Amino acid sequence: MATFGWVAAGVDPPWQWDLRRVGWRLAEGGEPGSGAPEYPLLTEFGAVRDFRPRRERMIVLGVDRAEERARLLAEGFADALCGTVGLAELGARAQRVYAQAGLMPRRRQVGPVTLDLYHRDALVAGRWIGLFPREFELFWRLSEQRGVRVTRSQLLKAVWRLEHDPGTNRVEVHVSRLRAKLAFAGTGDMIGTDPAGGYFVRTSVFEFAPAARDDLLHDAYVRTRGRLREKG
Repeated sequence: MATFGWVAAGVDPPWQWDLRRVGWRLAEGGEPGSGAPEYPLLTEFGAVRDFRPRRERMIVLGVDRAEERARLLAEGFADALCGTVGLAELGARAQRVYAQAGLMPRRRQVGPVTLDLYHRDALVAGRWIGLFPREFELFWRLSEQRGVRVTRSQLLKAVWRLEHDPGTNRVEVHVSRLRAKLAFAGTGDMIGTDPAGGYFVRTSVFEFAPAARDDLLHDAYVRTRGRLREKG
């Protein structure tokens, strides 16, 4: 679980900026002290002057004027965002601060595919395959434990921040789209469907072929269900 700090007025960050709502942990004790913190720091624009020594880890929030955001970035702050930034985007930018500090890997190698946390995309043979944000998060979560099944409920929680199953086929549809893009890049058999439910990343190219037909049938079923829903 990733950690963040809040170093502005109040013990807790405002609701709209509280990364705990998407699975982060708030560091205890507020201000981390004189040493460099090992996690991103969030602060309000009005409190920036008090925390300049830690600006390389600091994300300044509530900076609604573009020229002010540009100035803060030029001064070395990790990021500067307007007050209406969405929580998902804030979490992604905080992850980037982790990666820049070397606390999270920028890249993850999965067979012939390189996942890049900065670009939130995947490289195959030196070319980006054009993943959308949910597809990237899905692949990143599956690749954390290669060969290990990740259930539908685990994916809903990790990628969509849902604690319950909404009863849609969003997971299946995104897996199908991810497989299609991997297939276009020549690595379409990387994501396997577990007979017990859920998905996994195959650990070796030698494992790709045996399960490929089942996965193709699964994707065809998902696409058919989607068309039937649209007609209905």
